[in-house]
Amino acid sequence: MFSCCVSVPEDWGEPDAFYAIRPECRDDVPASRFKPMPGKTLSARRWHSSFSEEGHLDIARVLRRIQRGGVHPTIKGVVWEFLLGCYDPKSTFDERTQLRQNRRSEYERLKSQCKEMENTVGSGKMITTPVISEDGQPIENPSSNGANLGEEQLPDNKTDNVTQDKDVIQWKLTLHQIGLDVVRTDRALQYYETPENQARLWDILAVYSWIDKEIGYCQGMSDLCSPIIIVIENEADAFWCFEHLMRRVRENFKSTSSTIGVRSQLTLLSSILKTVDPKLHEHIENLDGGEFLFAFRMLMVLFRREFSFVDSLYLWELIWSMEYNPHLFSIYESDDSAKENQDEPGNEDLMRYGKFERENVKNGQKDQEATLSIFLVAGVLESKNKRLLLEAKGLDDVVKILNDITGSLNAKKACDEALKLHIKYLNMVFSFRPRQLSREARDQEDHLPGSYSEQEASYREFHFISQSSLVIH
Repeated sequence: MFSCCVSVPEDWGEPDAFYAIRPECRDDVPASRFKPMPGKTLSARRWHSSFSEEGHLDIARVLRRIQRGGVHPTIKGVVWEFLLGCYDPKSTFDERTQLRQNRRSEYERLKSQCKEMENTVGSGKMITTPVISEDGQPIENPSSNGANLGEEQLPDNKTDNVTQDKDVIQWKLTLHQIGLDVVRTDRALQYYETPENQARLWDILAVYSWIDKEIGYCQGMSDLCSPIIIVIENEADAFWCFEHLMRRVRENFKSTSSTIGVRSQLTLLSSILKTVDPKLHEHIENLDGGEFLFAFRMLMVLFRREFSFVDSLYLWELIWSMEYNPHLFSIYESDDSAKENQDEPGNEDLMRYGKFERENVKNGQKDQEATLSIFLVAGVLESKNKRLLLEAKGLDDVVKILNDITGSLNAKKACDEALKLHIKYLNMVFSFRPRQLSREARDQEDHLPGSYSEQEASYREFHFISQSSLVIH
């Protein structure tokens, strides 16, 4: 039976109990602020009741609850699969079961292909030292990291029947780097005290780096994948969930000798701050921080360093629910024309979008590059406006002030401020024009739980008439 329809007892205990911290690390990690709240957090009971008898999901109902109070730890995995576009809310239980089975078979095929090239894949072990030289020559019997596998040697490599072409060599050259990053990832969690769990993370990242040859593996991916394998037990399901997350953020990892992939987002961050707070923007530019590289980490790993593990999960599901587009599945599963051919949503369909994406759709922004994450960073800078203007005499001071936010941010408040900043930005950049929504639809929207607050209502009549300010040069 599909996991979304399995009854799970309600448990409103501490979320840290689901993601236990090693005793010796408890003083070194930020305290968690998120606590599941009856009536606000999406519970297992409400999640199950949001499906029709055939399995169609009332995504609007789910989004409203997530945007109010996140997702209960017992159902995070299956909910995330919908938020990331792995499944279509309009699909049935049977359709999703078949799709899940097909994906699991495909993952096993990919994993077997990788195992043919490197026998450590799927062995329950991982690699932390090079297995191949730059010219493609195998390095015999590389030893593993002793903390994970003791003094055992990794399985012998099977390379005799594998053509050492450029792609294979490049893939093998990254395997030990993946292992070194896995060892460092979320090491405060008891989950990773088990070598097999570290190996699961390594396997998924190794397989992904093989199928995405353009990007391969980059530092930061382990931070994005780790929470997914913890909330989704099945390795194949976790892989496809991670693969869908990468579809959202992979452009950040595209780099050349002259530029980094995330630069377009940093440029857009600069543009947003220049619009909403020109004085702070000018101050940062005068400090030689005009490229906003100090925000690199926040955008690359989605605030994993600024929040506790529990709170970062909460932040992610808030972001994904607020950015949600009900056509996400069809966009991913169809060709590129699917996005262009989307029909304009009716008043009822509009409620199936997340808050942030809903505003973009209302204003005709189908290809909005300014993600909620960028507005989150802008909101953090705005919240530190006074300190930055008074205390920051150089970029080191900017970094120090931003480092002080670690563990002190409230994910829900940060997202709410980002939404307000988004509306403010639209108001300041684009000209005024009333939206073409019926009065009934506006009244319905204004009374939805989790919709924009009344004090922002005056901004809702603004419409995009140009995208010129969003062009990245």
